Order: sequence, then structure tokens, then C-alpha cells
Amino acid sequence: MNMQLFILKVLKFIRRPSFLAFAFYTFLTFVMTFPLILRMNQIMGDAGGDGTYFVWLIRWYQKALFELKIYPFFNPNMNYPQGWNLASTDISPVMVALALPVSLLFGSTSGYNFSMLLSFILSGWGMYMWIKHLTRNDMAGLVAGTIYAFLPFHMAHFLIGHLSLAGMQWFPFYFWGLYDLLKQEKFSWKPVLLAGVSIGFISGTSSYYVYMTIIISAIFLLGFLVFKGYKRLKSPVFWKSFILFSMISIVLVGIAMLPYLSFNAQGGLASRSLEYASTYSASPTDYVIPSIKQFLWGGWIDNRFSPEIWQESTLYIGIVAFVLAVIAWLRRDRTAHPALLNIALVVSISAFILSLGIDLHWLGQKITFMPRILQPIFHRIDFPEIYLPAYYFFLYLPFFSKMRVMMRFGLFTLIFSSLMAGLGTHVLLNALLQKSKRWLGIGLLVLIFVDFYPGIFTKFSTIEARPVDYWLATQPDTGSVAQFPFSQESDQGQVYNTLVSKKPYLGGFFNANHPEQYDRIQPIMEGFPSIESVGLLRTLGVAYVIVDSSMYSDFKTVDQTIQSFGLRLSNVSVAEYVYVWR
Repeated sequence: MNMQLFILKVLKFIRRPSFLAFAFYTFLTFVMTFPLILRMNQIMGDAGGDGTYFVWLIRWYQKALFELKIYPFFNPNMNYPQGWNLASTDISPVMVALALPVSLLFGSTSGYNFSMLLSFILSGWGMYMWIKHLTRNDMAGLVAGTIYAFLPFHMAHFLIGHLSLAGMQWFPFYFWGLYDLLKQEKFSWKPVLLAGVSIGFISGTSSYYVYMTIIISAIFLLGFLVFKGYKRLKSPVFWKSFILFSMISIVLVGIAMLPYLSFNAQGGLASRSLEYASTYSASPTDYVIPSIKQFLWGGWIDNRFSPEIWQESTLYIGIVAFVLAVIAWLRRDRTAHPALLNIALVVSISAFILSLGIDLHWLGQKITFMPRILQPIFHRIDFPEIYLPAYYFFLYLPFFSKMRVMMRFGLFTLIFSSLMAGLGTHVLLNALLQKSKRWLGIGLLVLIFVDFYPGIFTKFSTIEARPVDYWLATQPDTGSVAQFPFSQESDQGQVYNTLVSKKPYLGGFFNANHPEQYDRIQPIMEGFPSIESVGLLRTLGVAYVIVDSSMYSDFKTVDQTIQSFGLRLSNVSVAEYVYVWR
């Protein structure tokens, strides 16, 4: 009887719409990323990019926590002998935590892929749950979740290997909780905890995302007070909910940001220049041009527009999503959530403006010339210097200048356009007879799929160390390893190689912020081989000097010069020549 009761409960559970929706997004994730589910021990695209760094990061956390039992955000054997503070780049402990169980069983590459796939599933399911909570309409939730989960923005960061930026799954839960806690008339812990814990997860996923979320939340709150009424400020429940949420958020965000704040206090986080930030400013066209990865017309888009930084500028809303969002706002009184739709519009437009960055761009290029049609009107050829709101934030808002990619604010436009699309679907479905609702929903899902589907992926890479790294693993631990040309010191692939060589390494992944030691030695090391660089190598305790011979046009002369400075050739592995001290 007990077993029968258990089976009945299981059957009842799996027939629940929320479980079926989770299964739907799981299946659709496998389809949209196929055949990744069959090749979990490989990464999409080329090895050596950001995906390789995150595979290394997962294995490093695993080693630091379970083997070495040390603080995982500082690696003493990288940037050796000074050590490497990982807060100089993405540490993303939440996304790594999702990967660790699989990594422990099947390896860090499988863990990385699992975390990536889970970001799609939870993103779709989270948006579905929010829309269902608002409308009690499962089909509207499925449509909104499908839009949000498989946005080209999400797919682009997945393909480029940005594990932290692919972690979009917490936002529906956060804004769901935030909106409900602000409007509740009778106090409940549920929305307070939902919003507070969610922003904690956001902060543990990406420092970019949490900083942007704080700014967007201020706009959301202002919109709420405008459209729901300032009388809410007189409500004790409003203040109780908001204060408790703020306390939870401050604690969780503070814990997640502590490594970054500590590193910044040491002068480690560099501010960007306005010119540099300007290159990562979005164009309005980024929101209307489909992804270059779309399976039908993506190639034509790539040939026609050739976006240089497509992984960041892919902000396409989607034609179906846009139409549904417009319907929702025009028919907002029929949704029972007109205030939320007004807030969503304000937030979407604000995020859009912030994503445009420092100054105006069009098709990925800064606007410097006046369009011909406007030249007779303004009597000038050159375009005037017009600074956007992000310019002033960059100058005056703390930490804003630490960000280099203003485009990423566009994610919040996509979040709220997905929300509006779900509410628009609800409006359309309510206007139809019961028999037609299912077919409309299925039709919308098919159109979204066609609009976003990237096709079957064919390029996969196995992340593996070089033969020379296996050789190094057999050598005595007499010192660290240096890689030349020196530009290779900060390659993600070289960082991964240390997992096999098990030797301290002079470099690290220093794309965003250079450690003090690296900046100090770089000018000298770039002159290698020279008497100054070789002397510095000895001072830093380097025992193994690896030189990639394929990077030198006259390596025979380079080899002779190196050996004339007191180093001898110890091993040759493919193109890698290893030198040790005589």
C-alpha cells in the first residue's frame, strides 16, 4: 500500500504543469544546443577561449576546496611568486557550484557544460513561473519562458564560453519577488526571501550583473512609486518588506562582493578609459538585427553586417517577442497588470539607453558624420559630440568606470520585453475560443523557435594539455614555469595547462586587470631573449622556460641567443622548446 501510495504521489507530481514545463525546457535546451548533450566532455567551438578558463576555474575550485582546503579566490601558484587574486576577473562561485557535483563525477568540462545547460532550463522555467503567477496561464508562461531562455544574447554568451554571463536564470525570480514585496498589503516572507536570495545568487554569478541590477532596481522602484502611487510610502507593510529585503540583500551581496571590494581596496580593479568603454557601446540596430548564428539567415546577416564583437552586440529582441510586447502594452488594461507593464516599459527603455553607452553608435560604429538627409537642415557635415547618460555615470557613479561593456545593460531590456511578451500572449489567448488557444500557443512557440534556432552545432573541441605539460609533470619541483612569447603568459589555454604540469606558473588569465608583478615585468619580458629578461627569470625563481618556436621567424637564432645566456635545451615537444639552467 505504501509503495502504491508513493507511486500515485509521483505520478501526480509529474503531471503538475510546473514539472511538465521544466521537462519542456529541458528537452528544448537539448534541441537548441544539440548535440552537446552527447558530447559533454567537449566544449562548443574552439578550445583556448573563455570556456577554457571556466573549465579550469571549476577544476581549481574543486582542488582548492576538497584537496588543498584553501581559500579558492587566491591561487598562490599563478602569477608566481606573487600569486593571483582571481577577483581580477570572473570568479562566479554560484555557476561553479552548479557545475561541481558533475565535475566531481565526470570531470570539469562536463561540469561546465552541465552548468551552461542548466542556465537555459532554469531561465525558461523561472520566466514561466513568473508569468503563470501573474496570469494563471500556462501557455503564456511557456511562450515567455521560451523567449527568455533562448534569447540570442544568451546563446551568444553560451557559444563564446561566458559561463558567468550565461547565468541569467535568477532574474525572473528576483524581479518577481521585488514586485510582489513592494505591492503586498499583508506581510509575507515569501517575496522578501525570493528577491533577497535571488539577488544573492545574481551577485555570486557575475559582478557585472549585480552592479547593473542595483541600478536597474532603483529605476524599477521609482517606476513602481509612479505607477502604483506614492501612497505606498505610507504603508508600514511596504517599509517592513523593503527594509527586510534590503538587509538580506546587503548581507548576501556583501559576502559575494567581498573578494572584489577587497581587491579594489588594494588598487587591483582598474578603471577603463572613456574611449575604451565607447567601443563597447551598443547601437540601436543591435536590438533589431537577428543573430548571426540563426540557422537560416544568420550567414547572410554576418556577411552583410559583420559585427566585430557579435558576442556582446547580439541584443536581438525577436520579432515575435516584440510584437507580443507591443500588444501587451497597448492592451495593458486587459492584463490585470497595467502598472507592471508601465514599469516594464520604463525599465526596458532605461536599460536600452544605458546600453548605448558613452556616445551614439550605429551598426557598431561611432557616429561621426551627419546623415546626408540632415546636412542641409543642420548646415554641417560632422556629427556633434553627444554624451549619453552612461557618460555621466562613468564619471561620477562609484565603480561604474570599472565596467568595460555598457552593452550588457541591454539584458534588462530583454528581460522585461520577455515579460511583456508573456503578458501579450495572455491577452491574445483570452480573446480566442478555447479550441483555438492551444493552436495559437503552439504556433507562437514554433515561430519563436525558428527566429532563435541556431541550427545543429558541428564544431566541438576537447580541452587538453600539451605533451610538454605531461613531461613537466614528471620533472622535479625546483621552480616555476614561464612561457614565451610573453604574450602567451595570459592565455586561457596556458592557465588550463597548469592542471597537468602541476608547476607554479609565471602567468595567468589577466585579460581584465593585470597584477602588479605582471605589469612590472612585462616590458622586460617582451624583450626575451635578452640579458635583462633572463636575469629577471632567475630572480623570479623560474626553473623551466618554454618557448613556442612556431611564433618566431628565425628560431635558430633565438635558440642560440637563449643558450648563450646560461640556459640549456632540456626537451623538445612538438613546437615547444624547454630550457633549464645550466
